[in-house]
Amino acid sequence: MIGGISAWQLLILLLIVVLVFGTKRLRNIGSDLGSAVKGFRKGIEEEPEDSEPEKLGTEEIPSSEPQKQQENVSAQRPKDADV
Repeated sequence: MIGGISAWQLLILLLIVVLVFGTKRLRNIGSDLGSAVKGFRKGIEEEPEDSEPEKLGTEEIPSSEPQKQQENVSAQRPKDADV
């Protein structure tokens, strides 16, 4: 008995899950979940402890890009007459 759930209740729940999802789909879900956990653990172990966090937004934009961005922003703003 686990937390007030008997073995028969677990068996019935397992049977319902197999009927709803099917054995092939459950196998695929289990495989995908296992590979995701494995990749997560590998990523945690390979991460260097002394590395600096990545800085967002520090990349410089070429000189022509700010003009294009300003044009896009001004084109997206509604004018007072439109509102």
